[in-house]
Amino acid sequence: MSLSGITGFDWDEGNRDKNWDSHWVSHLEAEQVFFNEPLLIYEDFVHSTEESRWFVLGTTDHKRRLQVVFTIRNAKVRVISARDMSRMERREYEKADSEI
Repeated sequence: MSLSGITGFDWDEGNRDKNWDSHWVSHLEAEQVFFNEPLLIYEDFVHSTEESRWFVLGTTDHKRRLQVVFTIRNAKVRVISARDMSRMERREYEKADSEI
């Protein structure tokens, strides 16, 4: 999965509010992970029934580690959900980060 052709972000207001209400993740924090290294991208096969979905493990500008689920629509990232990484995800991310 390459993000090279992406032109921006497209937010559904309900998802933006849900991420804040449920996980205290702002839409700006969720966007930041796409610009920081390392960025681990995985296809979300389980939830990709109607359209392709992916999730990323990454960090915000303030080093908050997030897992962000998204799809691509019209060359824009459409965030579906964002939350803090689980313990297992943090270990995987830290391993990748130490290899850089």
